[in-house]
Amino acid sequence: MALLGNLFNIQKFSINDGPGIRTTVFFKGCPLRCGWCANPESQNRNAAKADAMSDAAYRGRAYTVAEVMAVAMQDADFYAESGGGITLSGGEVLQQMDFAKALIDAAHAEGLHVAVETTGFAPPERFRSFLPYPDLFLYDFKHYDREIHRAHTGVDNDVILENLRAVVHAQRPVIARIPVIPRFNVGIRHARGLAGALSQIGVREVHLLPFHQFGENKYEALGIDYAWKGVPQLRPEALENYRRVFLDAGLDCSFK
Repeated sequence: MALLGNLFNIQKFSINDGPGIRTTVFFKGCPLRCGWCANPESQNRNAAKADAMSDAAYRGRAYTVAEVMAVAMQDADFYAESGGGITLSGGEVLQQMDFAKALIDAAHAEGLHVAVETTGFAPPERFRSFLPYPDLFLYDFKHYDREIHRAHTGVDNDVILENLRAVVHAQRPVIARIPVIPRFNVGIRHARGLAGALSQIGVREVHLLPFHQFGENKYEALGIDYAWKGVPQLRPEALENYRRVFLDAGLDCSFK
């Protein structure tokens, strides 16, 4: 039987999920419960509601590796011209690691660059088995404080930190991606904590992702509470002092 992956979207012409023009493949399933998540349909806690939706975009469906590659290869010329490729995102890719490995192998066979966006929340031994596969890790780094992280995501950051250290130790290309979220990690104090933790681990490049409301309507459609409803979006120009903290710590830091 063909290996199947449960996906909820394949988005073409992505420009913020790694270098160049990319096709982003969104995996269903995530053990974290971030209240600001732009893809709440991908969270494990919302799986039953998402699966019951009439809209296929919420339910997602099973794909074979060949089906995903057929979509991805439609834009092979754009990848070649721009230095792009495909990005595996989510949800959390590591929940379907076997499918992700098979998909990466298939992409590499076609000469494609593969980035993986991940929370890093996976058993360390299993995570280490995944290290050789992606060409680039886009590693979500939400908070340096264990208890604040648990209060807002449902899990502590012990394993996330351990696995990030493993990425750096293995000398795999990695960019830390920080969602800058009101009432969670906005403020110079938090910027200093995040920059300090990343510097200590050995990460050198950081992308800041200012809070947006792109997923707000999804919460209403799913019939679930959205704690960030009506909270103003953050603009890069309002976060320049926040970014300056990372630059002063010697990190290559930009907005995405």
